[in-house]
Amino acid sequence: MTMEWVKLLSTHRLKPRKPSSTSTVAGDRRNEFDRDSDRIVYSTPFRRLQDKTQVFPLEPIDFVRTRLTHSLEVSHAAQGLAKDACRALVEQKRLKSIQAGQVETIAATCGLMHDLGNPPFGHSGELAISGWFELEKNKALLQDLAGAHRGDFLHFEGNAQTLRLVTRLQVLADFHGLDLTCGTLSAAIKYTPGSDELAREDQKRHERSKVGFFASERQTVEKIRSETGTGKARNPIAFLVEAADDAAYNTVDLEDGLKKGLLDWASLTSELRLLAPGDACLEECIAWAVGRIEGEVALKGRGKDEAIVQYFRVRAIGQIIMAAAKAFLKHHDAIMEGDYHGELVEDSDAAALVKACRNVNRSRVYCSEETLKLELMGRKMIWDLMDIFWEGAADPDPKKGSFARKAQDLFSANYRRVFEKALEEKQLPEQYGRLQLVTDYVCGMTDTFAAELHRRLMNG
Repeated sequence: MTMEWVKLLSTHRLKPRKPSSTSTVAGDRRNEFDRDSDRIVYSTPFRRLQDKTQVFPLEPIDFVRTRLTHSLEVSHAAQGLAKDACRALVEQKRLKSIQAGQVETIAATCGLMHDLGNPPFGHSGELAISGWFELEKNKALLQDLAGAHRGDFLHFEGNAQTLRLVTRLQVLADFHGLDLTCGTLSAAIKYTPGSDELAREDQKRHERSKVGFFASERQTVEKIRSETGTGKARNPIAFLVEAADDAAYNTVDLEDGLKKGLLDWASLTSELRLLAPGDACLEECIAWAVGRIEGEVALKGRGKDEAIVQYFRVRAIGQIIMAAAKAFLKHHDAIMEGDYHGELVEDSDAAALVKACRNVNRSRVYCSEETLKLELMGRKMIWDLMDIFWEGAADPDPKKGSFARKAQDLFSANYRRVFEKALEEKQLPEQYGRLQLVTDYVCGMTDTFAAELHRRLMNG
């Protein structure tokens, strides 16, 4: 199987349309992928990212990044990376100029949407949701479910929730979500297996290391794959977006960590050099950052450190993007044939730089005492909220005035309608739908909303 750009860039939308219907306004010069981007930017889940954790939950310092800031940065980096890669493909006559522009737009849109499905309190929130189902008191909830219907909860994944959000949960006038093009949806699927397709022997294949979609969206994924011609392989644009994400978070998290006082420039450079001794890419970034502020006598102490680390971040992202574009071109044929199973950044000239940044983040930033305390607090909040709302979801016909009814009435109206629609269609086990209603609601909360709701429900 060889993927073709003409199919990958499918403008087909899954929502059935009447022959005479059109959503295009006279004079509108946007193409279909531009419209996808606009739909994401103006959506409710995108706005909620302004109050979701990147690294530091419930952070009072406005300099530190939120998921919204991070997504904007990834979108920008993804567009730049796609532009670099596509320019060369056009020169090699593997891609047409108009297609290159479409790839850039899709990459930028996927950068905007890649974290929409993340629960409150960052990646620790994902672990908290799956961990709730592993609690002894809750194991019975899954005993009548099997395969993906069981695995979706034990391997809960924010990327799969993103696909669910944009194709189903974001209810407007119907149940087709934001009705994005198949070209954009295909590129947004970061991982390829369902939870029942995870296998230990596949762990070395990066695209199969996590859940890519839930059972509730399996038919949608099959339609997308058929329309774009990817089969079970990863869309080439997904590699570009992932590399942009790697370039962004591995560098900016260091910047935020220094701003929070967890690092200083001297200790940062010392640790990076220990982890990547003699690496030309790292040394170039350090030298360039230091050189940018030489002679700036007004900069001293922490202010100087903050200025240098920002310049380091600028240079490092640029180096990583260029290296990832080079790696994409090197592996282009294997990617188009579905035979490339690595990560662009890991197979690039910037691999040592990224690995060093990632390891310093893990040892100095992510495990800081403040972060750990907040993550533990976030887990407690999520578990308590899931306890409360499962009481509302579990009872199909709670008595008026009962606590189950009170909890049920607090659910998002949109999510309730999606749940009721799924029950009507009878394509999924009822217990699966009820549990999914709880995860949908809790996962959609912002950090502040979850904390405030928990305070009101648990502490009065």
